[in-house]
Amino acid sequence: MDEPGRRPSRLSGLWAATVGGGAVVLLMVLLQPHLDPAKCPNAGGNGNASAFSDPQWDFYLIAVLAGWLLSIVVEQLLPVTWRHRARSDIAARGLAAVLSATGASCVLICSVLTVCR
Repeated sequence: MDEPGRRPSRLSGLWAATVGGGAVVLLMVLLQPHLDPAKCPNAGGNGNASAFSDPQWDFYLIAVLAGWLLSIVVEQLLPVTWRHRARSDIAARGLAAVLSATGASCVLICSVLTVCR
């Protein structure tokens, strides 16, 4: 049972953002995409190439990032996230989590998926 004077955990409501962000970083380390246009398979030529060794990861990366964002939104809607917090704190933490993950996803997608195009 919750004690009335007990402070909520700092990570309460941010687990999906932190753990999911770590998982995305680990995925990028394991996949080792090309980050230099000179190292792309189509360097010096025309056409489309993938930054990954398997071109299907161009789609999978978008799906993984969309799933990460969806899990953050769902976590922000859970009542356990709101426990012992003011409404303004709930809104600010939720908005910060969603916006920072969206910004990180857009930067990651733009930098990785367009490097070899």
